[in-house]
Amino acid sequence: MNSTLTFPNWLLRLRNTVILAGVGAAAVWGVLELLRPPVGHVSNALRLPKQKLDDILQTAKRVDADFEKSWEQKQLKPTAKADDLTLVRRLSLALTGSIPSLQEIRALESVKDVDTTQWWLTQLLADRRTSDYLAERLARVYVGIEDGPFLIYRRRRLVDWLSDSLQKNRPYDQIARALIDSKGVWTTSPEVNFITVTNENKKGPDEAKLAARVSRAFLGVQMDCVQCHDGKLGSTWKQSDFHQMAAYFGQTDFALNGLRDDPKKNYKFRYLGKTEEEVVPAMVAWKPELLPQQGSPRAKLANWVTAKENKAFARTIVNRMWALLFNRPLIAPVDDIPLEGPFPEGLEILADDFIAHGSDLQRLIRVIASTRMFQQSSHSADPSHPVTEGAEKCWAAFPLTRLRPEQMAGSVIQASSLSTIDAETHVLFRIKRDIDVGNFVKRYGDSGEDTFDDAGGTIPQRLLLMNGNMISENTKNNPLVNASTRIGMLAPNHAMAVEAAYLSIFTRRPNAEEAAHFAGLLTSAKSGNSRTNAMTDLFWTLMNATEFSWNH
Repeated sequence: MNSTLTFPNWLLRLRNTVILAGVGAAAVWGVLELLRPPVGHVSNALRLPKQKLDDILQTAKRVDADFEKSWEQKQLKPTAKADDLTLVRRLSLALTGSIPSLQEIRALESVKDVDTTQWWLTQLLADRRTSDYLAERLARVYVGIEDGPFLIYRRRRLVDWLSDSLQKNRPYDQIARALIDSKGVWTTSPEVNFITVTNENKKGPDEAKLAARVSRAFLGVQMDCVQCHDGKLGSTWKQSDFHQMAAYFGQTDFALNGLRDDPKKNYKFRYLGKTEEEVVPAMVAWKPELLPQQGSPRAKLANWVTAKENKAFARTIVNRMWALLFNRPLIAPVDDIPLEGPFPEGLEILADDFIAHGSDLQRLIRVIASTRMFQQSSHSADPSHPVTEGAEKCWAAFPLTRLRPEQMAGSVIQASSLSTIDAETHVLFRIKRDIDVGNFVKRYGDSGEDTFDDAGGTIPQRLLLMNGNMISENTKNNPLVNASTRIGMLAPNHAMAVEAAYLSIFTRRPNAEEAAHFAGLLTSAKSGNSRTNAMTDLFWTLMNATEFSWNH
């Protein structure tokens, strides 16, 4: 007896229709939920313990007081505090390389009775996008942007290792020591890629390049300027200072079991004016008393670099993290900090706090983000007294800076999606996003290693935005992907459509004049298709606006 159940074709078609209708209704409902203003409720999200939050805020106030004293002496009036959505945009750009999504904005606006900055930071610091983005920014400092010698170098593995370390909030001094004193194979011990990337001449690690990387990346000292001769123009560094640091890598060697130290090896160099090479002793140019008595040369160097008493290490990461959050460092260039000062306001307080709290990068980010300097507006509320360049340089206003190429591309892609593009997004979409961002950065102009130079935007760059595929592909009619089409099709009214566009692109609501203007353009559209086309034009216009391409 055949027990297989059979159904009429009409019943199967009815079943499929019901399923598709259900999926479509769910998708429509999801979009409508994002378009409607949220209903506030008390947040149940994990918050920082009160004692920890109070400690962070107290440190931020001490930093504020340092700047406020300087403003008073220079008779500068700081700007008012920025609104919450502006702060959220700044944090998202700095930590994920993208503006927040409409979905994230609705989640933020649905909670109340929270410190917005700290609540948002809690979400971001737990988000893999943050550790991935920060890992890439740091990798540029440690190993540059090139792929390097493939046989013994895997940049992607190093970035993943850094991301894992940042996600776990591994103390930064541990990360630095692991890189400097790494051992093993570049595939299974990713941190050794910090060393192996220098094997460009296939003769083993390049001691000079490693000395330059360590001094710049971890100590904020451009000692490589004396690599070929003693310092000039008042520099106190000598050629021997640089090569004595390079000598700490003199025993580093490659073997069948990967990177290791060979005690039989020595670092040799022929100094300027000498006819013969000579063995160079491993020595440090300042605070030699901090060197451990035991251990391999690299282990000694790693411990000396990260010693609590060697404040150059803490100052360097503070300056870099400040630069990541403001897109401008306290001291420029970001890797050229004087050992003996003078130091700008706030730097010593932040460095001391960083040391006292075990090289905690997440805490450092929270403290800087809680300062008055980060939270104030980039413009004056009084049109008769606009922000001057001098006030901006003294941090009496949040500095206006252009978005980096990857921030620009990431923001275009995110703005075109109503939902958040994160680790939960389908892998194929994330792969496409990475490819699109990479291609855009190459065409726009990769800034290379992390320089924070505020170079002016070029005409070809501007034309690339207006006429390139990045914006046009992410704004054209596509109901399955693009936000402009979905908003045009599903927004209950024109006002809500315009608001959703502004929130998606500018992370703010339109003012009354903007809302009336664009709602009028949508009203003139006579059919559904016309309104969809009008929304495409609106998205294209906003994405090409100066406001979108600047951090403010």
